Amino acid sequence: MTEPMHSPPFAVLRIDHVVLRVKDIERAIAFYRDVLGCAVEKRRDDLGLVHLRAGASLIDLITPDGPLGRQGGALAGKEGRNVDHFCLRIEPFDEAAIRALMAQHGVPVHGEVQNNFGAEGNGPSIYIADPDGNGVELKGPAGSSS
Repeated sequence: MTEPMHSPPFAVLRIDHVVLRVKDIERAIAFYRDVLGCAVEKRRDDLGLVHLRAGASLIDLITPDGPLGRQGGALAGKEGRNVDHFCLRIEPFDEAAIRALMAQHGVPVHGEVQNNFGAEGNGPSIYIADPDGNGVELKGPAGSSS
């Protein structure tokens, strides 16, 4: 593996949350709640999204027919993906430094910084994709701004 040209302007602390596209959201909630002991933290029915507490992190469930789930195409199978994106909690969250690093490596940044809900609450996040097209959200601390 090659050494990076420069160190990133942040440290990855942990996975903040994973987002799973599920066929039947109530069945998935029952599994994660009743089998694994996760608690429903927050519902966003307007987005087809449910946040479940998994220790210090979250498991987010989205329906394939909701505004977020439709972006992933068909459900998991030959032509569809099941994981929407994963989120890395980083610190510090310095938008300019993040954009400069991504530009240096030819990695497009998708959109503007958003204030999104995560394991610690609402905070800034920005989206990129890995070389295989997997979505990666870089998320700063709750209550901070870019």
